[in-house]
Amino acid sequence: MTDWDPRALWRGVLVAQTTPFDLDLNIDRPSVVTHARWLLDQGVHGLVSGGSLGEGATLSAEERVALVGDLVTALEGRGPVIAAIAATRTSEAVDLARRASQAGASGLLVLPPYLYRSDPHETLSHFGAVLGATSLPCMLYNNPTAYGTDVRPGQILALAEEHSVLTAVKESSGDVRRITGIRELLGDRIEIAVGLDDAIVEGVRAGAVGWVAGLANAFPTASLELFRRAQQGPAESANALYSWFLPLLRMDTGVKFVQEIKFVQSEVGRGSTRVRPPRLALEGEELAMARQTLRDALSRPPPGVRLT
Repeated sequence: MTDWDPRALWRGVLVAQTTPFDLDLNIDRPSVVTHARWLLDQGVHGLVSGGSLGEGATLSAEERVALVGDLVTALEGRGPVIAAIAATRTSEAVDLARRASQAGASGLLVLPPYLYRSDPHETLSHFGAVLGATSLPCMLYNNPTAYGTDVRPGQILALAEEHSVLTAVKESSGDVRRITGIRELLGDRIEIAVGLDDAIVEGVRAGAVGWVAGLANAFPTASLELFRRAQQGPAESANALYSWFLPLLRMDTGVKFVQEIKFVQSEVGRGSTRVRPPRLALEGEELAMARQTLRDALSRPPPGVRLT
């Protein structure tokens, strides 16, 4: 494990890496390594393993830990490996956090409990148990649409006051005011990353310093350039690239975001469309729409931006 500055760890573009599967739907571990190294070669800051886009809910604890170990070995310290921590039971999440740390993770992305929609007291108890089980820097994941649990700025403040390892939030509520609300209460105590691809420019302008990105699996250089323009301007330049990218970035926010992003990866030669059931690959009208969206984007590439 490489020690990373607990603040710098979350800055820049972190790719929520998809999990490739072979024909038998086992994890294609060589492809995991190849894709990870390619992403780092393109300049991304680091990787998030086994998250929502990584189909973490379909992975066993053993598979999750093995993925972390493979990525740590493959990257050789070139970038941080962030392990997504999620489970139906708090004790299982605590155990996974400890095992991911032992496997060499640089930090943890801590999700709410799967399935159960906890109330605020239960939510803080769950997060607190995981945060208390590790010395690694942790990013709390707030995605009320996906998980039915909304962690508000005041709750984040309470957790941060009790747990020094909480150093970042992945904010995916879709409400950019949450970013300013967190900043208002916590100042520079917490780093904020955007978790929705189609909110990145607004999020950075509101004060986010990181992006946990999905479409970056297929278009890392364009994602990096968009993030740079959002941070540095000019606004017109960022807006122009954002306008081109948005139809693709919106794939990160739908019910079939895993299938759609894997489809784009497949089309640009950076993965396959295989997913684990209950997910099934796109077909029919959904496939046609995804193909047309990608075709439209590639037919008018943004000037001066390398796509593949």
